[in-house]
Amino acid sequence: MKYRLFLAVVVFVLVPFLIVFRVSGTPTAPAPAPTPAVETSSSTSLRSLAQKRGFSIGAGVELAPLQNDPNYGSVLAREFNLLVPENAFKFDDLHPKRDRYDFRKLDRFFAFAKANNMLVRGSPLVWHYALPSWLNEGNFTRDELLAIMREHIQTLVSRYRGQVFAWDVVNEALNRDGSLKDTIWLRQIGPEYIDLAYRWTHEADPQARLFYSDYQNEELGRKADAMYTMVKGLLQRGVPIHGVGFQSHRGLKNPPDLESHAKNIKRFGELGVEVQFTELDIKIAEGTGSKEERLAAQARTYGDLLQVCLRAQNCSAFITWGFTDRYTWISGTTGELDAPLIFDKSYQPKPAYNTIKEVLNSGV
Repeated sequence: MKYRLFLAVVVFVLVPFLIVFRVSGTPTAPAPAPTPAVETSSSTSLRSLAQKRGFSIGAGVELAPLQNDPNYGSVLAREFNLLVPENAFKFDDLHPKRDRYDFRKLDRFFAFAKANNMLVRGSPLVWHYALPSWLNEGNFTRDELLAIMREHIQTLVSRYRGQVFAWDVVNEALNRDGSLKDTIWLRQIGPEYIDLAYRWTHEADPQARLFYSDYQNEELGRKADAMYTMVKGLLQRGVPIHGVGFQSHRGLKNPPDLESHAKNIKRFGELGVEVQFTELDIKIAEGTGSKEERLAAQARTYGDLLQVCLRAQNCSAFITWGFTDRYTWISGTTGELDAPLIFDKSYQPKPAYNTIKEVLNSGV
């Protein structure tokens, strides 16, 4: 009896000790957890550095992860002071029926921007792409199409009047050779649709900055020249336009001509017109070298373009089209696997992020 009592006491004392020793002395695999966002002090974020310079640093935003991925919104709010919905302003998403608009997703987006004291940029109002079938297949007369365009512009701009500081009013109206694209707006209204779009936007919100946005317009050439001529003509006719957007979807295969960028920005400044980099991303898949070498080349390009912008008094914003490789239009639209943005898929900063931070923190 005494022996059994002694044995029970030994077991009672030693077993917990052995369990604790086993748990504390043997490494174990961590339990699966949500991908953590990188820890960065708000005082050293891109946002804080840009704001010290009176400069806008922005990102395109997808609304699904903004609603469903907490890390997405957390990094956005910390690192950027300007947001652009990537798709929610597009005609087919917003105006799916002639007599119906759907503002639900946009209203949630604006609530996020307001809660985090962030500027909002609207894009696009008039574009030939992403149009609903009711519009493309409607066989409308010129007067009917004019009425549709005016109602769409003024409904949207009036609803968010005072909440959108700048609009891309007309988007991608030029071909590479500088001619006007053959679009539903040009065919059925004529080239004056461009003037009217700016005038109607200004009527709906006289305080908003109005931009023209396009791609492959960053460097001197036929398309950039045509854009310059178009903007100069708008100004001469008294049409309200305040800026142009360089979309700047790039890849490592064709590095930017920085001198040409600078000259192009300068001539718009001489017209009194702002320039903003509005949809910047830099693909690395087509580059050469190891992944580390391609990421370094990507970082240099981001940094070089930001320096060109900061050196120009009329370049007022630097906006990437997305910010994390976890959500990028390139894989979603083209199916290509790439890493074009400044945070990786786990929200960790890439060399491009660090280079942008260095440039913002420099005396440029």
